[in-house]
Amino acid sequence: MPTEVLTCSDSKAYEGIVAKAAALLTAGELVAIPTETVYGVAARADSADAISALKRVKGRDSSKPFSLHIAGPDDVHRYVPELSQVAKRIIRRAWPGPLSVVFPVESPQDAQIVSELGPEVVNLLYHERTIGVRCPDHRVAIDVLSRVPHPVVAASANRAGQPPPRDIEGVLAELDGDLALAIDGGTTQFEGPSTVVRLDKNGFEVLREGVVSPRVLKKYMTVNLLFVCSGNTCRSPMAEALCRFEIAKAQGCTVDELADRGIFVRSAGASSFGGGPASGGAVQAVKELGADLSGHCAQSLDQALINTADHVFCMTSGHLEAVKSMVPDVGDKVQLLIEGRDVNDPFGGSAEEYKRCASEIHAAVQQRLKEITL
Repeated sequence: MPTEVLTCSDSKAYEGIVAKAAALLTAGELVAIPTETVYGVAARADSADAISALKRVKGRDSSKPFSLHIAGPDDVHRYVPELSQVAKRIIRRAWPGPLSVVFPVESPQDAQIVSELGPEVVNLLYHERTIGVRCPDHRVAIDVLSRVPHPVVAASANRAGQPPPRDIEGVLAELDGDLALAIDGGTTQFEGPSTVVRLDKNGFEVLREGVVSPRVLKKYMTVNLLFVCSGNTCRSPMAEALCRFEIAKAQGCTVDELADRGIFVRSAGASSFGGGPASGGAVQAVKELGADLSGHCAQSLDQALINTADHVFCMTSGHLEAVKSMVPDVGDKVQLLIEGRDVNDPFGGSAEEYKRCASEIHAAVQQRLKEITL
């Protein structure tokens, strides 16, 4: 029997199309849906019969798992009990979008979905203590997935070894008669498949190249903090050193290992010519708080530093205006380190003044780290 095809161009029929697709998936049938990359064949993930049917249609090796597809980024918490900071970062920046992520799951039995559906779903959803998840950026896919009260996996709508289709004609050329329904959502946005990455605690490995380039992936995985003062010898270097110290302590690693985890903390001076060390008073003040500033080399504030940063914290309102004058569209990522007031410059002051300033900055950095997601 030929596969039924329903077209989304008729807005009046749209809700009925989505409802029918969701009902068929719930019943264990196979349904082709569009995503922003290629068309996929979806199946109910907690049904052994549906998964067997999907493997048969795809002609796929039974040992190769399918990717779970979710309607929104928050749904990942049902399947991955503990997300690393790297995982949280990439979810926040990449989803919804053309990136499939293989998450490590040390204890699948602790996942919320297992408590909902029972321990038998572990073998259906997880593969060697991992789970691959995709959060598509396509209205049809999102609406269908959000209406199915069960986990759903999907694979490209083609036989194994054949190119994945970008339109309904490609789907039918390969799979007509093997699916209960195919939804025609037009030609997909992108010409390639989603990029697939495997995460570990500290980084990622590209398993399949796709729409998201390595350069963009690296950007997704990193976080950049920038502290700004005048000469970059006192206040902003103290903030940089204390911030690194606090993040490393929270991450359970050394300061030198932060870069390997995609965390970069920098400082710069709006009036600095660069090249000089931190002042002796600043070095000693942060040393007493556990941080090291001995190797600091001052640098000038520039547009590249501002554009790269995810958060820019300024010591004074004057520094904040300097940032905005360099990059007028910097937006709300630039803020005073201490909301509502300036941090006074201890340059040329006594050791006690440096200590007071360092303590003030330390407390402000700790507060800011509570407010941002690394």
